[in-house]
Amino acid sequence: MITLVRWAVAYVFIVSGIMKWMNQELADTFIQLRLPYPEKLMLAVAVTEVVCGILILINKGTRLAAVPLMGIMVAALILTKIPLISSGFMQFAFAARLDIVMILLLFVLYNHRGK
Repeated sequence: MITLVRWAVAYVFIVSGIMKWMNQELADTFIQLRLPYPEKLMLAVAVTEVVCGILILINKGTRLAAVPLMGIMVAALILTKIPLISSGFMQFAFAARLDIVMILLLFVLYNHRGK
């Protein structure tokens, strides 16, 4: 079962990282967040997602790879989803569902002790 969790988490982060290089809309989203050096930050996040996703996929350093990905997901939740609470809890809950599930799955991977 943990293998399926690893594959699902790896898939999400590898695809997400690659899309940050390929999709101008995602670049625009980073710019709209008004973070310093948005293009460089987006590149750093994209590289981290792809590298850590691959590490999780091949089950090498999974525990270590989960830590920066949890940080990315918490930051995404705080920066892009928490502001939606003012529009109503259900709108926030719907928009944040993937972020919350990924944080929980990363927590499972971080705490898993292999055979």
